[in-house]
Amino acid sequence: MRRLATALHLRPRLTLALLLAPPLLWLGIVYLGSLLALVMQSFFRLDDYTGLVVRRFTLSTWRAFFTPANLDIVARSVAMASAVTLATALLAFPLAYYMARYARARMRAFLMLAVLMPLWSSYLVRVYFWKLILAKEGVVSYLAAIVGLEGVLDFVLALPVVGGPSLSVSPLGAFVAFVYVWLPYMVLPVVAALERVPASFVEASFDLGGRPRQTLRYVTLPLALPGFVAGGIFTFSLTLGDFVVPGALGNSSFFLGQAVLAHQGTAGNVPLAAAFTVVPMVLMALYLVLAKRLGAFEAL
Repeated sequence: MRRLATALHLRPRLTLALLLAPPLLWLGIVYLGSLLALVMQSFFRLDDYTGLVVRRFTLSTWRAFFTPANLDIVARSVAMASAVTLATALLAFPLAYYMARYARARMRAFLMLAVLMPLWSSYLVRVYFWKLILAKEGVVSYLAAIVGLEGVLDFVLALPVVGGPSLSVSPLGAFVAFVYVWLPYMVLPVVAALERVPASFVEASFDLGGRPRQTLRYVTLPLALPGFVAGGIFTFSLTLGDFVVPGALGNSSFFLGQAVLAHQGTAGNVPLAAAFTVVPMVLMALYLVLAKRLGAFEAL
């Protein structure tokens, strides 16, 4: 053992290679290998007569993918993911700003605990909890009736894009649940980014005659932008591929996760399910390239 320890000590590169070999092999074989196999599956096709996957290179699956119905699923998923990311950013900033700038140690710890506590409970429990809250006989409808806002609620539910029979069966209800479950993933990176904004920059802005609004717009927000982009990595990607929330709170309109589940599980069309899965992979790859250029990884 001493000889081995001495040999490793004298060869730091060999030591580093031995330490990195297991995780790199796992990443390369299990993770990247499975993604490569998934992409390859999208270039196979399903035999309509036998129902078996024909493992020959073809573009027929991708031709079947580029139909108005499938592209509508992609557009709907991207729109929901973008809306959730924007909403969580708007909600996270005031809380994160207070935690980073004004909250004392005890209050900051309390707020951090309050942000993280929902993550300790089951994801399914939280989703179905919101289904009960937003149901037609749920808390929201009950409070709307008490304060006389039933007409406003009925008006919102009658809207063609976001409405539905009730909040628990509508894109708006799915949006509310998405914002709730992914909000902590936006708060934490924004807090980290705001803590990295030097106080001297803010003081310099005030010394030069900048008003609080101008300081916030031209100093704080640009420097905290990597935190928002880093939080968006989580909120956008998690919303894009989720199938639990749309299945529990959405209507009959499919999202990407539901389409993958339906084609892979119910229909058995693995090539088409793989084609649907490639879409969020490509979108997130482009998003990560943009996030890296904006310095978002430093806020993680």
